[in-house]
Amino acid sequence: MKQIALEALDFALGPEVEYADVRIVESKDRTVSTRNGRVSQVAATESMGIGIRVLINGSWGFAATDRLNREGLAAAANLAKEIAVASGLARKEKAVLAPENPYVETWIAPCLADPFLTSVESNIQLLLAIDSELRRNAGVTLAEGSLVFDRTRQVFASSIGSLIDQTKTSTGAGYAAYSFAKDEIQKRSFPNSFGGQYQLKGYEMIEELDLLKQAPRIAEEAVALHKADQCPSGEFSLILDSSQLGLQIHESVGHPIELDRVLGSEANYAGMSFLTLDKLRALRYGSDIVNVVCDATLAHGPGLGTFAYDDEGVPAQSTPIISNGLFTGYMTSRETAAIVGDARSNGTMRAKSWDRLPLIRMTNVSLLPGEQSLEEVFDVPLGIYMETNKSWSIDDKRYNFQFGCEIAWEIKNGKRVRMLKNPTYSGISTQFWNACQAISNRQHWTLWGVPNCGKGQPEQVMGTGHGASPSRFGGIKVGSGYQA
Repeated sequence: MKQIALEALDFALGPEVEYADVRIVESKDRTVSTRNGRVSQVAATESMGIGIRVLINGSWGFAATDRLNREGLAAAANLAKEIAVASGLARKEKAVLAPENPYVETWIAPCLADPFLTSVESNIQLLLAIDSELRRNAGVTLAEGSLVFDRTRQVFASSIGSLIDQTKTSTGAGYAAYSFAKDEIQKRSFPNSFGGQYQLKGYEMIEELDLLKQAPRIAEEAVALHKADQCPSGEFSLILDSSQLGLQIHESVGHPIELDRVLGSEANYAGMSFLTLDKLRALRYGSDIVNVVCDATLAHGPGLGTFAYDDEGVPAQSTPIISNGLFTGYMTSRETAAIVGDARSNGTMRAKSWDRLPLIRMTNVSLLPGEQSLEEVFDVPLGIYMETNKSWSIDDKRYNFQFGCEIAWEIKNGKRVRMLKNPTYSGISTQFWNACQAISNRQHWTLWGVPNCGKGQPEQVMGTGHGASPSRFGGIKVGSGYQA
């Protein structure tokens, strides 16, 4: 792969080319899923190809191919150059890249147990055992489960002398129990909704989750929700579990800090951002205890946004986004860093595959742990505690939002007193984070994986990470999203 990358880079270079880079990517994945005692999907895919970027007179050109012989590489490189020249006809401003050092490195993400060495039969056996345990409860009318494995090796070479070889393995697992009764559907998921938990790990993550053990509780809660009281409406102290808070971070912090959204180049897909440039180091984003980082380093954890180098060859970094409540940083690229006064990119350019351009993408955007114990977070006279996302909605500036969760509990004097169904809450991003009153400590912090974040046209769906621990917010509007 390295030889192919270097050969492609040679084709991409030329006297008119200011900069060039290539990414050759080899990937494989496996998905196994079950539904109500039957196998619903067994799928495996493999892909290999190369993407070539060139910068000519301040304009970009990009082309990709899966023809990895000399003819295919030369044709793609020449097409990238032609596109760069054509792009110059419509260019408003020349692209200028922040300086970066060359790197030559091989990096393999930790993977203790290769998931691809497990048999499909054993994967099915585990999922069917979970399925059987869920449907042991007569009130469960639909059970679903899945395992997802992915491995990607990427070799990056650039005209500044970088040659970076990275391999990442990720694993995902989860299941859900649905209960249909009268005209209502209730659902409980484990360990999270929308496919479960995903991390940059091998099969050891499946063993850590202890999936089968949790199935009876999940089934019981799905059925019990039918008899639960409707979540009340009003303003309450709201406590969110770490998985729901992870999605809250994703939508109301992660997407708004993507600098290409702020600058308008993402306006035609999922909107822009309320975090205009004048708000940097001026906006009170949250309360004094709110600290958020964008962190792609392995030290932060095995997130889906963890790597050694981004797709521009920039090292993984930790960037303060919210510092004691103050908005302090965007996610940037080599092209956009100077716009916000940074000397270099903070390494957030990522592409889904070899046939897509790198974009500014979330890495691991996480709320840092607080100092409170879990008991202190729950210590309110009256509050609502919500778990596990069920629905979400946020406007195209990422400012006004509404979320629904699978389950909630009324809290009185720090104790759960009754289960509640169909809980929702809504608010405005900055008001919500400024209402943060307590964040539980590192002991309760989890780095969650979101495998289905979409951006760009053509769309690129890829994974991000979000770390959080259960936290409390005061005076939040609860219940308005449900019509009885």
